[in-house]
Amino acid sequence: MEEENKNLNKGELKRSLCNRHIQLIALGGAIGTGLFLGIGPAAVLAGPSVIIGYAIAGFIAFMIMRQLGEMVVQEPISGSFSQFAYKYWSPFTGFASGWNYWLLYILVSMAELTAIGTYVQFWWPEIPLWASSLFFFVIINTINLANVKIYGEAEFWFSIIKVVAIVAMIIFGIYLLLSGSGGPKANISNLWSDGGLFPKGFFTSDGSGGYQGLLSSLAFIMFSFGGLELIGIAAAETDHPEKTIPKATNQVIYRILIFYVGALIILFSLSPWREITIKTSPFVTIFNSLSGFQFDLFGTTISFTKIIANALNLVVLTAALSVYNSSVYSNSRMLYGLSKQGNAPKFLSKLNKNHVPIMAILVSAIFAAICVIVNKIMPEEALEYLMSLVVSCLVLNWIIITITHFYFKKALKNQGIIKTKFPSLWYPIGNYICLFFLIAILIIMWFTGMKLSVELIPVWLIVLFICFHLLKYKKIKKGS
Repeated sequence: MEEENKNLNKGELKRSLCNRHIQLIALGGAIGTGLFLGIGPAAVLAGPSVIIGYAIAGFIAFMIMRQLGEMVVQEPISGSFSQFAYKYWSPFTGFASGWNYWLLYILVSMAELTAIGTYVQFWWPEIPLWASSLFFFVIINTINLANVKIYGEAEFWFSIIKVVAIVAMIIFGIYLLLSGSGGPKANISNLWSDGGLFPKGFFTSDGSGGYQGLLSSLAFIMFSFGGLELIGIAAAETDHPEKTIPKATNQVIYRILIFYVGALIILFSLSPWREITIKTSPFVTIFNSLSGFQFDLFGTTISFTKIIANALNLVVLTAALSVYNSSVYSNSRMLYGLSKQGNAPKFLSKLNKNHVPIMAILVSAIFAAICVIVNKIMPEEALEYLMSLVVSCLVLNWIIITITHFYFKKALKNQGIIKTKFPSLWYPIGNYICLFFLIAILIIMWFTGMKLSVELIPVWLIVLFICFHLLKYKKIKKGS
């Protein structure tokens, strides 16, 4: 007890997350609304070629996570890349990246809460989005106010449900294809029979002032991979980070291949791609529309596909809860790290008796609660707007991570450290590839109906710049 109080007085987080927590937290961050709901708009824009888009974007995300992983394993600190940007690049970059990440996960929280309401309406369409959002908002924040091990356990089981469900879905989908039980439309040829693998080209006009094709879908695809950087955020509360972080990071590429590429191949094989819509989860819709797969139970004919559709909806609801759970966690730790830097109010570094940053959680919760209001005012457009803003913040964060990694490597070289504990891929060529891809995403967003989200980036950076210098002036004035 004395040691615990000592740690509390020092304002230290406890290393209570073990290997299995980190493995599933990393997995949980990558499987959520982006896979289950975000695939709809991307599939409508690109058709089957969206599978290639997920593979390309996933590999870029993996390279960026290796860059972050190299820094985190070398220095497992609270605040992750915000601290690295602050230390190796500039104080303003550390300030900007931390607050941008916080805004990102406020937006992610709002998007996930909105998606939760959409999934609940699959069963009870009469329940308004804002009511479902409010209910789960209270539940998840209560979990995070307990100690970090409770959060880790909750995320562990959330992720287990998702993993088991997706693997089961892939196996069941393969069975439907091989047995012929998936109906007359289920065939692997759906991947190329209707207009080929690239039915809408790479980047072409849709005739109404918009664009379609593989490249136009990449912005929606990028939304799916937001959350992978949570591995770095959790490093400060991880037991033996030098072992668990590399293992979790390296497994990202396999998860992308299995849970995104593998699942989407099955998805597009079971039903013609033109039947996928942007309104609901394609996974749920396709399994719900399958016919002819039934069995008898005590003389009663039961449609197994209806059971699968309901089970999948439960899974996608769990997935959204999982990502929101991780958003609450990551936001509070980022605010805690910013407070420790002196780039956020000091009260945000206050820990409760369980070593949880209670004020950081509550402040983040207040802003995420705006989601309930957004869903009340514009329930139809809420998710689309939030997803586009999330992608802008995500791209900005990943650009900062990649450039910070340059400065990190330069600082180590000046110190005579050539070999790190967990080297990144293809440095420095890999960094340039990632930067080129991320800038291309912003250009694509400019031409595909997300122009406002791109325009808001310099506005947001100007706001951050002004806030940073106001804070700096306040510190100088206080010290004089």
